[in-house]
Amino acid sequence: MPERIALLHVTLQALAFDLDGTLIDSEPVWHSVERDVTEWLGGTWGPEHQDAVVGGSLYAASRYIIDLAGADVPVEEVGRRMLDLMKERLPTELEIIPGAKEILTDARAAGVPVALVTSTFRELAEVAIEALGRDLFTVTVTGDEVDHTKPHPDPYLKACRLLGAEPARTVVLEDSPTGVAAAEAAGCVVIAIPNIVPIPEGPRRLVVPALADLSLARLREIAASR
Repeated sequence: MPERIALLHVTLQALAFDLDGTLIDSEPVWHSVERDVTEWLGGTWGPEHQDAVVGGSLYAASRYIIDLAGADVPVEEVGRRMLDLMKERLPTELEIIPGAKEILTDARAAGVPVALVTSTFRELAEVAIEALGRDLFTVTVTGDEVDHTKPHPDPYLKACRLLGAEPARTVVLEDSPTGVAAAEAAGCVVIAIPNIVPIPEGPRRLVVPALADLSLARLREIAASR
């Protein structure tokens, strides 16, 4: 872990996790759906387009695909098609990221409140929540349950309110620059675990290679030294 950990000094009050790319390895499924929907609209999808939408909302991804393909279709139609394809593929293609269940289980056993904060809509997030274990989350906040999605701080501010936790004492784990921006704007302590897009070090974040490198004890240590 970086020496910068010594700069952190806060007592852990709650944990908040992003979903896609942080707890489940669903990004390849999302990108296959985005590619297929783009081609359905007559466009071409590449790795550079994946980077542009990772961590964002369904609306933002749908709007991006429409603009990329030069199509004239309602954004709601594209979003609906993406959701339907994800609901079809995710149950058989979802993979839980190593270390996820262990941290969530340990947090529950220790009585540490845990929020799931995702830009994914409720109807799709439910598939992953069931796979991970519904009882492992104290609260869940999805992309269709806030006025503004990531990178706006609303999702994390709402999660903290529901948990009764102070943002400055809440440790957030995120895999994308969009999610990191949202958590930092909310005033949370951020641990970035880059998945698709690199995330540089920053004054309010730590960057670690993998979720499996962390544990509840390590998260407490990080928080306590803030």
